[in-house]
Amino acid sequence: MTVLAFLAGLLLYIGVAVLSRAWFVVKPNERAVLVSLGRAQRLGDQYVDDPNLNDDERQRYRYPLLRILGPGWHFKWPWQKPVVEDIATRSIDITWDPTKSQSTIEAVTKDNLTTGIDGQLRWRVAQSNFYAYSFGVDSPLEHVMGYFVSVLRERVANFTDPRGQSLVDGGELAGAEGGGPELAAELSEGVSINDLRKNLPLLNDYMEQQCRATGARYGIELDAALITQIDPPAEVDRALSAINSTRNQVAADISTARADAEQQITMSKRAVEIASNNAQAEVAPLKELAGTLKGIKDKGGPPALAAYIRNMRIPLLGRAKRIVQVTTTTSAAPAAIDGGRHAL
Repeated sequence: MTVLAFLAGLLLYIGVAVLSRAWFVVKPNERAVLVSLGRAQRLGDQYVDDPNLNDDERQRYRYPLLRILGPGWHFKWPWQKPVVEDIATRSIDITWDPTKSQSTIEAVTKDNLTTGIDGQLRWRVAQSNFYAYSFGVDSPLEHVMGYFVSVLRERVANFTDPRGQSLVDGGELAGAEGGGPELAAELSEGVSINDLRKNLPLLNDYMEQQCRATGARYGIELDAALITQIDPPAEVDRALSAINSTRNQVAADISTARADAEQQITMSKRAVEIASNNAQAEVAPLKELAGTLKGIKDKGGPPALAAYIRNMRIPLLGRAKRIVQVTTTTSAAPAAIDGGRHAL
């Protein structure tokens, strides 16, 4: 009886110990997967398929889909182990590196200037690729940060202001007389850091697009890439300030010259319109008189036209102080009339 009681107590103890440890809790911001003897529970033969991966990357990052356990109580057997991960969105500085301490990311621009870049990343564990984050990659966040920094440095080294490039390629300044591509290139040369500062949204959008495949590669989804600060060394910053002042002055001079030219063109157009209107005002009465005379001649003939002309001359003769009339005779020279008196 003593042996049987001991065995019964031992079995009872083992049962209570096993059952007490057979349950585990998954919090609302967590997801879990069960591992049985080193193998995670899978969803059949299904694998991760991401459209952001090419054919070669699909073969390289061939991760299976796992059976994900949501929030709540879950049962496990003694030979099973739960792997629980926090899926909440978190932020991290882009300067984070577990192998070294750094306060900024150094990058070289297209004009060979070394600049410091600071910012943050918002990321979360990809539930669609839980296997890559938990089992496929050692230190997945470190991989993602290394990938992000390499893409960022490549973009900074090749970045060109879209508006400045359009000017160089034949835009507004390229069509200016006396300027052309040389002037546009001179205004755009050596200011890549300024271009980066002015186009931070474009840079952030590019980084987000390039990092869309990190979920399929490393099991981490980037929610946002926020490059907040681009600071060159102090001596370079002073030189850039001088360049900016010069560019602003040149831009102001160009604007003033264009305004003056447009004003002169407008005044010239107005002067031409005024001269044209004056000429039309002087010609209009003559055209009207010619039409009147033609109408009189067509209706009454030459006698009516001669009578009309004689009647129109009477008021003029009344206001004249001196009248000279020339006549032709067969035997003598022309006679002169002064004040209405005839001289043969």
